[in-house]
Amino acid sequence: MGMIDFSKQIIAIVGAGKVGTALALLLGKKGYPVSGVVVGSKHPDERLVKELQTVVTRCPEEVTIKADVVFITTPDRLIATVTKEICAKGGFRAGQIVLHASGSQSADDLGAAREFGASVASIHPLQSFAHVDVAIEHLPGSYFALEGDEPALKVAEQIVGDLNGFWFAIAGKDKPLYHAAACIASNYLVSLMHFATGLYQHFGLSRKEAFGALLPLIQGTINNMQQLTTTNALTGPIARGDDQTVARHLAVLADVGEQERELYRVMARYTTLVALEKGSINQEQAAKLEELCKVD
Repeated sequence: MGMIDFSKQIIAIVGAGKVGTALALLLGKKGYPVSGVVVGSKHPDERLVKELQTVVTRCPEEVTIKADVVFITTPDRLIATVTKEICAKGGFRAGQIVLHASGSQSADDLGAAREFGASVASIHPLQSFAHVDVAIEHLPGSYFALEGDEPALKVAEQIVGDLNGFWFAIAGKDKPLYHAAACIASNYLVSLMHFATGLYQHFGLSRKEAFGALLPLIQGTINNMQQLTTTNALTGPIARGDDQTVARHLAVLADVGEQERELYRVMARYTTLVALEKGSINQEQAAKLEELCKVD
């Protein structure tokens, strides 16, 4: 059996949000013919029509049946429902590859398409997309988590390669844990920076000014983690076992708010474990920090 030229597979995009629109435009430029894009509103991104010269519709089955590879890029909660609706209207056929881009949902959400002889997989970009242009810029070169049926995974690997990306395989049961870690690294980083810049407002800086002041520190910390590993990159009072400085932090945070103080204590307790792993503090120092930061 000869090699299949996946680059000539016809694709359809069901759900023209940030990721769906970016995939359509990027893969279209890579030579993937696009049978159509399914939108949820009457006003799709004009680039979909102008650059791809393809069908834009609100009826998925019209374009999915013509495609070799179907992307279901709806909101996570709708993936299974939309897949079943397309099945009910005869929109899938044997030999198709059906993919979704959810981080938390497994490929089984596409399971209804298997009944028509399709193979399914999830292809999640480990990246944050605030809007379509950011998605178009950041998708290439990203890492993708792949999970699902073997035939679909082969196509997914080729697509990632065409996007100049990197991939790793995980099991469906591990998707929630995988996604939790991604949320911590991305979403909760945003929340932590919102927390930190908010504290700087207490002595007169705007959030924008505070972010500008903290950005070199953030970038330096990321560089340290990249060069030294997360454990060895840890610095600061907890890494030194300086419980007196931590006590001063907690004292001033009491005037800011209990929620802020509790968040600091939770992070301090976890950071104490990192410092122990690094070996920069001993068990006695760790015990003092734990006692200091325990919940009242």
